Amino acid sequence: MEVHQSIEIAAPPERIWPFLVEPDNVLKWYPTLRRFEYEGTGKPGPGAGVYAEEKASGMLMKLHFVITDWVENRTVALHMVSGTGVRGYDQSWRVEPLPAGSRFTFEEHVELPYGVLGSLIGKVGQRSSEAHVKEMLAELKVLAEA
Repeated sequence: MEVHQSIEIAAPPERIWPFLVEPDNVLKWYPTLRRFEYEGTGKPGPGAGVYAEEKASGMLMKLHFVITDWVENRTVALHMVSGTGVRGYDQSWRVEPLPAGSRFTFEEHVELPYGVLGSLIGKVGQRSSEAHVKEMLAELKVLAEA
């Protein structure tokens, strides 16, 4: 399952960045997340761990990610290293400066278990995921522009 959506936000990247990297702020715009926290005692950045709990399609997934890309005020990318409910999960959040603010782009690739059945479930869930992401981006826009 693939989701790729962007939204223009009337705020500079520096205003949006805290909503992408501060756990309490991430939870404000990403309503399917129940927990989002950095693992270990190191500074967040490439190679750091992230633990997230996400409730999607009625199931609570417990996910461990590693940060694969981190450029301050520009991009965060996560790759699942272990978890429940999905076979693979990659997500990236990018901020591009624009003359009147920024463009925020959300991308995710989710690989479901169960072989062919998982592929069918993914096709059915695609529209629901896209609708959720659209709502999330609208909430991020409201928060960042406030």
